[in-house]
Amino acid sequence: MRFRLAISTAAALLAANSLPVLTSPAQAQDEPAEIAVDSTALGDGLYMLSTGMAGNLAVLNGPDGVVMVDDQLPNTGDLIEGAVVEISGGDAPRFIVNTHWHGDHTGGNAHFAQQGTTIAAHHNIRARLDAAEDEWTQAPGTLPILTFGQDLTFHMNGQTVEAVHIPAAHTDGDAMVYFREANVLHMGDTFFSGIFPFIDLAAGGSVDGYIAAMERGLEIAGDETRIIPGHGPLSTRIELAAALDMLREAAFRVRTLVEGGADLEAVRAAAPLADFHDEWNWGFITTDRMVQTLYNDATGHAVSYE
Repeated sequence: MRFRLAISTAAALLAANSLPVLTSPAQAQDEPAEIAVDSTALGDGLYMLSTGMAGNLAVLNGPDGVVMVDDQLPNTGDLIEGAVVEISGGDAPRFIVNTHWHGDHTGGNAHFAQQGTTIAAHHNIRARLDAAEDEWTQAPGTLPILTFGQDLTFHMNGQTVEAVHIPAAHTDGDAMVYFREANVLHMGDTFFSGIFPFIDLAAGGSVDGYIAAMERGLEIAGDETRIIPGHGPLSTRIELAAALDMLREAAFRVRTLVEGGADLEAVRAAAPLADFHDEWNWGFITTDRMVQTLYNDATGHAVSYE
């Protein structure tokens, strides 16, 4: 199933807390772009929704109502709701779980809260949204009304849906959501499939924490587990293991240079990630930005890139 909406890409980026989730440089232009929602049936009433420009969603439908993971951008609420209603036969989500606080994953909170949806998230997600000054964060209903510390479990539609907090990874408020009986794991932005990850150092993220998050994902996922990444295609533990191997090696290379006394410009000049460029570089986290993130993490600077 595909659902479409014409939207200004620049407006979408502003709504996403200035986090451009783009697939090509051409999308960075301030021109209307048509957004299509792709819906992939995973069985057991579970679907993956994706637009390619914001965080991937999971939707579990059944007689107990709809539970959804994340809700994309502030200005895509009607579009995402339309996709959910098509799946559910008329019902908006009963519950939404936010995997972290960035606006391409929580921007639809206010829209769905107005439909009666209960928003659930880790304590730190509510705190960061509450402290944010972006216009979209001020909309009534944006703040989750149900928060948790280590974990939260839903028992709906024959599924055990387990949200588990992952500390200091992409941010300080990340959660993975495991649909146990369906054997589907939504990793939020602790997994960017096939591209360099964004590690938000300013929001409490860290390289070691991100690596630990992917290791945790591998502990949960078996050979048959389908993994919904925060960004990228539906994946398996094969793609997750490849991303983990890349980040471990990339971090080791940059840290070795830093321990040898190299400053940022010297690290850049050494081009430690050159052999990763063709496969992992993309429009937002370029190879240079990945180098900067790894350098800043290694030196204790709480900024991902300049």
